[in-house]
Amino acid sequence: MTVTLADVAARARVSPATVSRVLNGNYPVAESTRERVLRAVDELDYVLNGPASSLAAATSDLVGVLVNDIADPFFGIMASAAQSAIGEGASGRGGGEKLAVVCNTGGSPARELTYLTLLQRQRAAAVILMGGSLEAPEHLAATTAKLAKLAEAGTRVVLCGRPPVTGDANAAALVFDNRTGARRLTEHLLGLGHRRIGYAAGPGDRTTTRHRLEGHRDALAAAGVPEGPTVHGAYDRRAGYEATAELLARDPELTAVVAANDTVALGVCAALRERGLDIPGDVSVAGFDDLPFSVDAVPSLTTVHLPLHEAGVRAGRLAMGTEEPLAGGLEQVSAELVVRGSTGRPRTRG
Repeated sequence: MTVTLADVAARARVSPATVSRVLNGNYPVAESTRERVLRAVDELDYVLNGPASSLAAATSDLVGVLVNDIADPFFGIMASAAQSAIGEGASGRGGGEKLAVVCNTGGSPARELTYLTLLQRQRAAAVILMGGSLEAPEHLAATTAKLAKLAEAGTRVVLCGRPPVTGDANAAALVFDNRTGARRLTEHLLGLGHRRIGYAAGPGDRTTTRHRLEGHRDALAAAGVPEGPTVHGAYDRRAGYEATAELLARDPELTAVVAANDTVALGVCAALRERGLDIPGDVSVAGFDDLPFSVDAVPSLTTVHLPLHEAGVRAGRLAMGTEEPLAGGLEQVSAELVVRGSTGRPRTRG
């Protein structure tokens, strides 16, 4: 049975005109009403049809690229590379390029599902989800169900830096080897002689955070070294700055701090310098991702290199079907240790 606009209106307890306004985005609608309408669209699996089929066809050249924060270079590099790859000879129905739209979720699980619903309604040619995911079971189940609906409708689904979960069989996945990268980073510090290592971690409910912490802890356990203090926060400079105060309060004799990413590491460095501590003479600092600014930091950051540009290009080509996924659909992307000036042998602080 075909779902109509009236069915959506009835489910959302609004008028058909309100549903139309929400879906077309051409008239102000209260946020609570908008969310109710989009939830009804999702629950009823409503897609434009009938007289609107020509509009659906006209927008089928759309490609959605979902990121947590486009201002974060981690996402900006991948999204830019993917957008360039999408335009490499990918022709739309009118002979032009595909329209790649970057959707900034702000890390909101509700916003992520909203964008996926809107892309489904527009019959997007492809969807790329970038970065780690929220580990809440309800959100994972809802996202998996939504991605399955998109795939069933012919939308290519690509996960870039996002581990697949059970049910994501139709998605091509590029998975960063965060565990190995984090393990090698901590092994590097242990090899220098560090035994009191703090960790400025990312949000505790994200897959990237968990995998990097697991690699760090694996290295400590293998060396028989007790785990130092861990503080969770956002993936930004301020979080690193604030985490440093707590880490030093919990263990004033720390000789090294591992940061969730390079941006957090900058905050750690600022907080250490403010306390008169030398890097790496008093405290070594290490980041993750090898973002462009890491080599120009003072001192330059020891970090883990992820091939973000290459991963973005590969994701864009998979989304367009100009390259085929590996057998099984899952590809592991290597993470390589890069040693620079921010880490050194520990010395006793007097």
